[in-house]
Amino acid sequence: MWLNRFLVVLIVVALCNPAEAQQPKKVPRIGYLTASNPSSMSARVEAFRQGLRELGYIEGKNIVIEWRFAEGKLDRLSALAAELVRFKVDAIVASGPPATRATKEATSTIPIVMAQDSDPVGSGFVASLARPGGNITGLSSLSSELSGKRLELLKEIIPTLSRLAVFLTSTISGSTQQLKETELAAGAFGIKLQYLDLVDPKDIETAFRAAGRKLAAH
Repeated sequence: MWLNRFLVVLIVVALCNPAEAQQPKKVPRIGYLTASNPSSMSARVEAFRQGLRELGYIEGKNIVIEWRFAEGKLDRLSALAAELVRFKVDAIVASGPPATRATKEATSTIPIVMAQDSDPVGSGFVASLARPGGNITGLSSLSSELSGKRLELLKEIIPTLSRLAVFLTSTISGSTQQLKETELAAGAFGIKLQYLDLVDPKDIETAFRAAGRKLAAH
């Protein structure tokens, strides 16, 4: 929950425009862009609303949220991001790397608060984690750096582990670095990896069967 609260704090900071401080107050309007669908994001959406309420912002009363869900269709993100820009929202929350990239391409002036980005520096979203620069700030999951640690913990749980199937999506930024970190840890522990690329959700079942056949063969 604290991550959602920190995300909301970043949004509130982004809404504070010194140039408008002396002007009559207006109801802030923020955009929320995600590649997912409403049902899969319901818990996060509610946590986001709760974080806003804790800071005194109630949707429909003193803040407006423009929700945009691409529902798994990544090619829709650019159009949805452009739509939020046309609405002249005060800030945009970009949930996930594809949404962040689409929003970055749509505007260089509206503040963007990214969430769940695994490698924002490698993706070119920010100059560095300490000094992002530009109009983008937010949170990073640091998935790449944690990949090796996850394998280390798995080895502690299963000392006899010698082969491991790794599911990644090559089209998502940060995947290459995550695989590199996992390979380094695997080499240190003498674990052989089987890499399976999941470009589309429908590939999951096929990937599990392929991993099962490979492991059974050994």
